[in-house]
Amino acid sequence: MKKEKSCGAIVYRLDGDNILVLMVKHINGGHWSFPKGHVEQNETEAQTAKREIMEETGINVEIDTRFKEKVTYSPKKDVLKDVIFFAAKTEEKEYIRQQEEISKIEWVNLTDAEKKVAFENDRMMIKNFIKYITNHAEYERNI
Repeated sequence: MKKEKSCGAIVYRLDGDNILVLMVKHINGGHWSFPKGHVEQNETEAQTAKREIMEETGINVEIDTRFKEKVTYSPKKDVLKDVIFFAAKTEEKEYIRQQEEISKIEWVNLTDAEKKVAFENDRMMIKNFIKYITNHAEYERNI
């Protein structure tokens, strides 16, 4: 079985008292998820996530490695893929869609994000992100 590894993040920003997350609709598969991509030579997981977010959305983020979730799935026969997700904060609202890989991008609130994702492992990750961000509210105000 071939192993693959990608990294990405739940990109979020504050909008008043609301937390909005950036969701991307992948051309390959047509599902809503979060920006992510393959690790390149000598990159750390956080560097990969930051680069992929910039490539797919044009948004610069600050990666928070204290939130780290691993999702494992099989995208095709004989391939097992690990995706490492971090939290990533931004102040930016505008995005630039990478046309080769992303069909749509939207800022959505957390409850809508939970409904929008196609896979249960993504739903669990959002729930864990909500717990994390709720417990680190004091950290949030200081960034």
